[in-house]
Amino acid sequence: MNEHVAVVDLGYGDAGKGTVVDALCATSPVRAVLRFNGGAQAAHNVVLPSGRHHTFAQFGSGTLRGVPTHLTRFVVVDPLALAAEAVALGDPYELLTVEGDALLATPWHRAANRRRETAERHGSCGMGVGETMAYALTHADAPRVADVKSPARLRRRLSALADHYGPGFVVDDVLETFVAFGRTVRIVDESYTGRLLREGPCVFEGAQGVLLDEWRGWHPHTTWSTTTFDNALSLCPSLRRLGVVRTYTTRHGAGPFVTEDPALRLPEPHNRTGEWQGVFRAGHFDAVAHRYAVEVAGGVDGLAVTHLDAPPRCPQLRVCTSYDNGWTRIVPGNFRDLDHQAALTRWLFRARPGALTRPDDWPAAIGELLGAPVLLESYGPTAADKKVHCPPAARRSATRRRSP
Repeated sequence: MNEHVAVVDLGYGDAGKGTVVDALCATSPVRAVLRFNGGAQAAHNVVLPSGRHHTFAQFGSGTLRGVPTHLTRFVVVDPLALAAEAVALGDPYELLTVEGDALLATPWHRAANRRRETAERHGSCGMGVGETMAYALTHADAPRVADVKSPARLRRRLSALADHYGPGFVVDDVLETFVAFGRTVRIVDESYTGRLLREGPCVFEGAQGVLLDEWRGWHPHTTWSTTTFDNALSLCPSLRRLGVVRTYTTRHGAGPFVTEDPALRLPEPHNRTGEWQGVFRAGHFDAVAHRYAVEVAGGVDGLAVTHLDAPPRCPQLRVCTSYDNGWTRIVPGNFRDLDHQAALTRWLFRARPGALTRPDDWPAAIGELLGAPVLLESYGPTAADKKVHCPPAARRSATRRRSP
């Protein structure tokens, strides 16, 4: 790899972004992994050939190979969750840099998130990421990473949080923990991203999936995050866009899922029912929804197809190429038109699979259905289980464009 690559999930998350990033870091030198959305709710599984396994949340999925992580301003940083993850990884703080303008997730945000989710199930990981984003939209003094270097300013901002959300946490306790975080991590300004990009190829690691995007997903069962390539492109206009899909479609918790099939026997060692996320659901490969994801993401330069070991183990698994009304394409609405997205959600709750087929060659069939070359095939959890293909230059230049 001699250029920058952005890795984005074209489904509802859990397609295998972590294992794809790990494979990219294993096959060629990578200067750094840059996180460009989401926060501590991410769960990217990496398994090394030795059997070592870690579920990455805020550290990049190249960490086990010594690749540095940079958390850009688009990441919601949770110092408490980050500390717990660092302990599990052996405290690799020397591999971490954090942009000072990134928002801070606090215990108040997490508690408020869980109260809302308990009152009305929306679909959440319960980590307070969405609550952090929502608070920042209406409060100019929302805590940011750079504030941990100024205890007086941070105290004022944490006190404002306590006043807004009510009692429950001691400001001084949170302040002490966050100031300690500031002494431990290297906090940088926005110019650091450009420095990394000049120093060598970087991998942009996305979180969640395009079908959960805050503006393009099935509203209101979405995330408070831009899950397309847009954030990465704002940081690096020239990069290769790699879309990740499984051979079967999955989602956690509430929301429409046209191809869901509880009869499918697809054991899931790293994804289970969660207290806040809800049930882990599986279904047939939804080419209609994934085509929509490619379109609203602005196109892809190539695909990474994971879980290619599943079809031989599950003879019932199929590919859905249309819905029961004959639709083969979900028509995107205007950008940020949540009324349109809500109408799509209502329709998708009623939709059922139309044509279901079982391809002989799964990578070739998926590539043809989504109109992009398959650049990585994954037949298992480790980098050794991957096949990486060289991209056709003509196709890359033809598909590169920004989403509206």
